[in-house]
Amino acid sequence: MSLSVSLGSIRLPNPILVASGTFGYAREAARLSDLSRLGGLVPKTTTVVARPGNKPPRTVETTAGLLNAIGLDNDGIDDFVEKKLPYLRSLGCPIIASVAAKTPDDCKIFGERLNDARGLTAVELNVSCPNVSGGVDYGIDPKLCELMTRELRANLKLPFSVKLSPNVARIADVAKAAEAGGADMITAINTLYGLSIDWRNRKPRLGVGCGGYSGPAIKPVALRCVWQIGRAVKIPVVGVGGVSSVEDVFEFLVAGASAVQIGTANFYKPTIAIDIIDALPVEMEKAGIQDLSEIIGTLEL
Repeated sequence: MSLSVSLGSIRLPNPILVASGTFGYAREAARLSDLSRLGGLVPKTTTVVARPGNKPPRTVETTAGLLNAIGLDNDGIDDFVEKKLPYLRSLGCPIIASVAAKTPDDCKIFGERLNDARGLTAVELNVSCPNVSGGVDYGIDPKLCELMTRELRANLKLPFSVKLSPNVARIADVAKAAEAGGADMITAINTLYGLSIDWRNRKPRLGVGCGGYSGPAIKPVALRCVWQIGRAVKIPVVGVGGVSSVEDVFEFLVAGASAVQIGTANFYKPTIAIDIIDALPVEMEKAGIQDLSEIIGTLEL
């Protein structure tokens, strides 16, 4: 029975990754689980220069999910490479750096700093953060997405994924643009744009008003996006959005994802990724599956 999956030229030990922005730099979770067993770890998104993030409150719980407006709070790419990455690579699992470029010129800097950084398996280009000014510009316009992707491809030696926004009319068109620009894979999806209101005070509950909505409620949207993207491109798709059980994982694989990322569920159950990895072979045996590749993209309509 094989749990390993391929993402283009990358071979992961299993399809379970933890999503950027939900696992920090793994120091807290490392006390609770053996993180070397993860299929991959995507740490917090980094930008070229440090960002303080948005004013609080930055998170609001809702009935079936989480609304956040962190604002890409991070210490910049130099700090990531020099201070965060040495610890991350000591964990023993594949590390996929998450980066967000403000302009195409930032891609040259990412290439310079990440090409020779030890311990990276791949990179994820975040063109879909709804919580910063201009954060989704390159993820909602296919031409701009292709432009940014081409610039990163020209400067980066590592394989990379482009993380897309669901806040578009035709996500498959944006995915095809990323593929045309040289992306090795697609990550879908980032958060939906949402608003929570304190009606008594006539104020939004987030400090900046709107934010990114994640959690169990967005899984049907994420599944739809993965299915549409999988039919439109030839590169692998990584599914993310509402994953909180082994059943969810199989749904994403059947929809067309080659791997999944667990996001919001990490907050209320930090061991969930390892729990799902333990459950995978049990469910595979029940279903008579020897290799996960047997079910990837097998949805029938």
